Amino acid sequence: MEINSSNIIEGSLQAENLKFSIVCARFNDFFVTKLLDGAVDCITRHGGEPDNVTVCWVPGSFEIPLVVQRLAESKKFDAIIALGVVIQGATSHAQFITGQVTSGLAEIGMKNSLPIIFGIVSAETIEHAIERSGSKVGNRGTEAAECAIEMANLMKQL
Repeated sequence: MEINSSNIIEGSLQAENLKFSIVCARFNDFFVTKLLDGAVDCITRHGGEPDNVTVCWVPGSFEIPLVVQRLAESKKFDAIIALGVVIQGATSHAQFITGQVTSGLAEIGMKNSLPIIFGIVSAETIEHAIERSGSKVGNRGTEAAECAIEMANLMKQL
């Protein structure tokens, strides 16, 4: 069965005239600043304006959902990107943090019909965090921004 192309809806990677907020965790900021750089670079490379990007810093990843909720309620943004780095230690604390943040962000997106993009790196080791913050595995901030651009454009069509 072939689907008529007029029945296919998808977002483009054009960031012109889109407004984004990026919420960043200050904990592990050495890595998070690299994720932020990747996200902003991606948005501007796809035609977005730096003036249309609002960055909020919070103490840690656990605090991200509260600020994302407030930003979503403001209705000022086409998409919100959450960036943080949680590195597994000797206890299961990192798993609890990541799970709570994941659930919170998903709920906020559904509740507000707004793309809330998960750019939290959950790493087993510092080396894994380095790899996902701009080295050989790529930059999770860049990937999150691409997703935000595409989803913002898709939502405008629905």
